[in-house]
Amino acid sequence: MKRIEKNLEAFVFASRWLLAPFYIGLILAIVLLLIKFVKEFIHVVPVVLTGEGGEAIVGILTLVDVALVANLLIIIVFAGYENFVSRIDTEGHADRPEWMGHVDFADLKMKLIGSIVAISGIELLKSFVNVDQFTNEQLGWKVGIHMTFVVSGLLFAISDRLGVAKKLAKKSMKEDDDGDGH
Repeated sequence: MKRIEKNLEAFVFASRWLLAPFYIGLILAIVLLLIKFVKEFIHVVPVVLTGEGGEAIVGILTLVDVALVANLLIIIVFAGYENFVSRIDTEGHADRPEWMGHVDFADLKMKLIGSIVAISGIELLKSFVNVDQFTNEQLGWKVGIHMTFVVSGLLFAISDRLGVAKKLAKKSMKEDDDGDGH
């Protein structure tokens, strides 16, 4: 029976590799975003040189938007792969990001919601720059959706802060119990 259990556990542990194709797909999505970025950049150059200020700002905000999504994907790929599949051995590479290997699931969740709020904020700003192209109802929906992301982010942050405080309190109580009784 112990052998069956050991084999089952080895199988379950190996199943983490099923996530690898997802991360490869996200890397390919970054390639697609690069293509989108280049297309947008080519489109925005003449707008910045000859267009109106609002059009230039919207074009540049679109570039920022695409870059933020690409950054978000790379964080998800690195952190997800290291948290759920295997450590990435960079052999002490000087360019290894400091956060790599230190982003746990809670940190990843906060980075994700922070990025979503930033992306939503950029989209909202682009809408307000071109306010005449939207109805009040459309703008209201955009603001409402953005505020939903903001409130969700705040709730995640409060939840994480409470979780950390609870862990610290438990750790402190355990140290007091293990200590000299004070």
